Amino acid sequence: MRLFRSSEVVAIAEDALSFALSASEDAHPNEYMGLLRGEDARDLGLDLEGTVVTDVLVIPGTTSSPVSATVRSEMVPTGASSVGSVHSHPNGVLSPSDQDLQTFGRGKVHIIVGAPYGRHDWKAFDREGDPRDLDVVDVDLPEDAFFDFTQADIDAELGDRR
Repeated sequence: MRLFRSSEVVAIAEDALSFALSASEDAHPNEYMGLLRGEDARDLGLDLEGTVVTDVLVIPGTTSSPVSATVRSEMVPTGASSVGSVHSHPNGVLSPSDQDLQTFGRGKVHIIVGAPYGRHDWKAFDREGDPRDLDVVDVDLPEDAFFDFTQADIDAELGDRR
C-alpha cells in the first residue's frame, strides 16, 4: 500500500467506457445510471499518478425514464466506494442539466453518455459541472475473485442443499 496516492481521476479504462456506452444503448430510450469505481493507475501498470475508472457499478433498484435515472442509495453495497457517476442522455445532449449538477457533488468525475452511444458520444465533468479531460486507456483489469468459481463448485454447493 502506498502512503501517498493521488485521488485525482486521470483516465477511464477502455472496458469500463465500452460497458457504459453499451449499457446506455441497452437502456435507450430511458436514461441509464451507474456509479464509477477506480484503481490506482500504478497498480494497473501505468506510469501515471492518479486513479483510473475501472468499473461501472450497476445498483439494484435504479429507476429510469426518458428524462431521469435515480440510484437508490440504500442499495449501494456497503464498502463500495465510488469516484463518481455515469449516466446517459437519450436525447444526445452532452452537458449536465440542473438536476445532474445536484448529484455531481458526490464524486470527483461524472460522465454523461449520449445517443447514438458511439465511441465519442460522451463527456466527463468535475463536481461543479465543468468539462474535464479524461484519457481512455487500454489496461488489463484485475480479475474479481467474487466470480472465481467453476461448474463443479456450483454442483457441490447445490449438492449440499439437496
